[in-house]
Amino acid sequence: MPANLPSKICEVCGLRFNWRKKWKKNWDDVKYCSEKCRKNKKSTFSGSATI
Repeated sequence: MPANLPSKICEVCGLRFNWRKKWKKNWDDVKYCSEKCRKNKKSTFSGSATI
């Protein structure tokens, strides 16, 4: 796996996730690490988790 993939922090759970091929066309719009987090987007990440 290439080490130079971009990453983001999930707005719901606060975990870092890496770019995936399926997000190639809309990476700028991706906010959640998984479908589960996307469905639970009402409980947004508070920023207090240790990464």
